[in-house]
Amino acid sequence: SFFKDLLDFMTSGDSVVIVVEGDSNQPVRKLVGATDPAKADENTIRSLFGTSITKNAVHASDSILNSEKEIKNLL
Repeated sequence: SFFKDLLDFMTSGDSVVIVVEGDSNQPVRKLVGATDPAKADENTIRSLFGTSITKNAVHASDSILNSEKEIKNLL
């Protein structure tokens, strides 16, 4: 049910898609915060705008390999 709920939320409204490139995904992962907004560091995107694990306001790939797959699916 996690992925169904996530997909339902992600497709429930408009989205803004950006691709951030760099040598490491760590700066972006730090900016977006932990997947669970309740555990995310203060002033991260998820702590400010997320409401639950499935409604966490933003997606960031967990690896270069996954980001390449996800970007390819956007095009």
